[in-house]
Amino acid sequence: MTNIPATGRTPRVQIRLIVIQILVFSLLLTLGGRLWYLQVRNGQEYTDEAKNNHVQQVVQPAVRGAILDARGVPLADNETRLVVTASRTELLKMKDDGKAVLTRLAGVLKLKPQDVIEKIRLCDAKTPKPCWNGSPYQPIPVTDEATTQQALQIRERSEDFPGISADPTAVRRYTSPGKANTSQVLGYLSPVTDGEINKAKDTASPYLRSDQVGRSGLERTYDKELRGQAGVTRYEVDNLGRVIGEADSDKAKAGSNVVTSIDARVQALTEYELDFAMKEARKQYDKLTGMNYKADSGAAIVMEAKTGRIVAMASAPTYDPNAWVGGISAKDYANLTSKNSNYPLLNRAIQGQSAPGSTFKVVSTAAAVEAGYEWDGGYPCTSSYSVGNQVFKNFEGENFGPISLGRALEVSCDTVFYGLADGQWKKDGGINPKKGQPKDYFYKAAHQFGLGKETGIDLPNEVTGRVPDRQWKQRFWKANKDIWCQQGKKNGTYVEQIAYENCLEGNQLREGDSINYSIGQGDTLVTPVQEAMIYGALANGGTEYVPTIGKAIVSADGKSVQEIKPQVKAKLPVSKATLKGMDKALAGVVTSGTAAWKFQGWPQDKIELHAKTGTAEVYGKQTTSWLATYSKDYTVIMTISQAGTGSGASGEAIRNIYSSLYGVQSDGSVNNKKALLPTPQKSLPKIATDGSIDSPKITDYDPNSQKVPLKKTGDQQLAVRVGRRD
Repeated sequence: MTNIPATGRTPRVQIRLIVIQILVFSLLLTLGGRLWYLQVRNGQEYTDEAKNNHVQQVVQPAVRGAILDARGVPLADNETRLVVTASRTELLKMKDDGKAVLTRLAGVLKLKPQDVIEKIRLCDAKTPKPCWNGSPYQPIPVTDEATTQQALQIRERSEDFPGISADPTAVRRYTSPGKANTSQVLGYLSPVTDGEINKAKDTASPYLRSDQVGRSGLERTYDKELRGQAGVTRYEVDNLGRVIGEADSDKAKAGSNVVTSIDARVQALTEYELDFAMKEARKQYDKLTGMNYKADSGAAIVMEAKTGRIVAMASAPTYDPNAWVGGISAKDYANLTSKNSNYPLLNRAIQGQSAPGSTFKVVSTAAAVEAGYEWDGGYPCTSSYSVGNQVFKNFEGENFGPISLGRALEVSCDTVFYGLADGQWKKDGGINPKKGQPKDYFYKAAHQFGLGKETGIDLPNEVTGRVPDRQWKQRFWKANKDIWCQQGKKNGTYVEQIAYENCLEGNQLREGDSINYSIGQGDTLVTPVQEAMIYGALANGGTEYVPTIGKAIVSADGKSVQEIKPQVKAKLPVSKATLKGMDKALAGVVTSGTAAWKFQGWPQDKIELHAKTGTAEVYGKQTTSWLATYSKDYTVIMTISQAGTGSGASGEAIRNIYSSLYGVQSDGSVNNKKALLPTPQKSLPKIATDGSIDSPKITDYDPNSQKVPLKKTGDQQLAVRVGRRD
């Protein structure tokens, strides 16, 4: 029989009890520490989070500000429509992802079920348009054109349309006053994306999931000002989602209005004249290609010469910006982005770039004077200019004999500029320039005139154009050498021979490069807005202004007016004497030079016009037409791709624009009462005490009311002689 100690416990049991006591004590200590951390150390943080978990937000979108013309006429504003939306979150809770509901909805709205289904799918890299690029938690608009009867059907049969809403909503409207489309200038809106929300969350202008964002044009440039600030009402709810009280609310603040320098009447006129000029060009036969001109795209700009403010900006082909409102259809999106429609979303006034042809000669003239060539020197205007085995011809083989720089500009004599540029190229050392930096006056002048970089206009996605100087040649050759060497053949086709030459010496500034460059050919590229900036500076005495469209930001209540002042960009590198000489020569283009046949009978003694024509050759295409002009008040530029000569394609159109601006009648008299805008609009539109802006009535543009026919004269020989001049 075993003896048991008097205490009744073995040493082993005592050890176990001690271990258990330690464990219990440790657990209690850990629990207490955790409670202290949660309730004391981080108590306020978790209290705030708990409150937020029981607060629901209801967002009231802010009314987007209007975009107005210089007189206060709305170009873009808002209207109330019945908008049908679908909650993707609710639809995805259904077994078929809501397809049955969307099919029923399509029947009510008289749309194709597939079109409705596509509108609510989310955009990604693999999903074609149309799709939704906004937040997946935001109601997605299906249509903003629902009728009252359709909205009632959806509301009264809500059990058949779970996740579907039909409510009156303020939506964007592009008004096209007087038939002024202004589409590429205005741009369009689309829903904000999650990426944009995250990027802007810590900025002074964060996005809400309900926001629409400007994607192009002025809608994008002035998005922050136009958008305003959405209102948010916060409700306290219990764990069942029932409202138990209102926490607080922030009232919505309407967006500001943007007053532009655009005049809707001049915009409508400019759009019409560009379109009409393109249609007329398509009726003309091109002897070089054996077919009519295609005139497939173009641009036109009317700009205040003394401020850089844009009065009108047209781009063709164009489109209806209302196509984006409420979500764009697959058909419309395909139209806007297809090659067949020639990409109407492009604003060719700032994104279209091409060789400038002879309009570039104002730059070459300034460069020649800077290089030391005398203004009144006798420079041979021969029918051709030969370099080795290559012959560079003057336009139509004309020969004016020895002439001054001014006369060369007036009659657009190519061979004068060939000789000047070639001579300077040789002075600089040719392909192998002398030690030190070559002068390169002709290339330096282009940069000083503001080419090869953005003008800074207040529109997004402006392109730079190109100045093909030595530095550019080197970069371009380095990027393309392998391809040229692979494709080039010494005795191959024309393209293969060019590739062969580029492979060997594409990085060198060759003699032919400089010769072609002097008349705006070769690799030189400019945009219409760059041309407007340059010719505006010639008009005002040598000051380049940054082209601008925004004129003022006016708060919704009218109490804050922030005027957008003109900004000086640069001074032309030209003396007053040279400017005076160029001014006289460009006036001569209108009276006796290459544009004279289109301006016969113009009252030059009352309204002096200046012009430079340009016909740019493009490999594989018909020639590009350029016409750059100015008066003391305005600069008017027009260019049309594959349309022939500058004066031939655009002369009458630009004459009609000036006639309408100044009220010039067919007999040459000037009637100020019929003038659209004889002087630029300086003042802002009248703002009422409630913030509303006084807006004059505007009727649809009637081309017959302003169109001034080309005056007929008995002298048809001039038209025949210079009718195909550049």
